[in-house]
Formats: sequence, C-alpha cells, structure tokens
Amino acid sequence: MVTQEQVYEVLRNCYDPEIPVNVVDLGLIYDVTVNEDNVNVVMTLTARGCPLHSFISQEIQTRVAAIPGVKSANVQVVWDPPWDPSRLSDAAK
Repeated sequence: MVTQEQVYEVLRNCYDPEIPVNVVDLGLIYDVTVNEDNVNVVMTLTARGCPLHSFISQEIQTRVAAIPGVKSANVQVVWDPPWDPSRLSDAAK
C-alpha cells in the first residue's frame, strides 16, 4: 500500500528549476491524497505565469507514478489560495 509519506519523500526530490528548493519546502504542495493505489497531488506555483508550469507538474506526475504500487498519479494545479513566501518551510528560509 502506498503511503502519503512515500509520496512526500518523492516530492522532496522535485525542484523548481529556477529556485534551488524542493516543491515541498517551497510550500507548493497543498494536499496529497492516497486512495488505495491512486495518488492525487494538489499544488500551486510561485507565480501564475510560471513558464515551467508544465515541466514541474509533469515531473511530479512522473515521479509519483514511478512509486511501486501506484496505478495512477494525478496532479492538479490550483491558484487559490495563491502562494506567498509565508508558505516556505524553515529549511527553505
């Protein structure tokens, strides 16, 4: 059975190429749900016009889908609530 912890571990290896901080510590991940072997990630980006929008979400989808036991991995990018620097982890600050 896939766990949220496994998903977060993988997400900590996904980076915004413009910022050398992983997407978890950047505060871009809003929610991770695991329903049996299906994983859904709800996330945002630092700016609505981010030119790397597709690259980042595709990398997350690919890495999560590669976790043993995952049948489907879905990534939903949302803009509400908007990202702001208060979402940064202590490690990222």
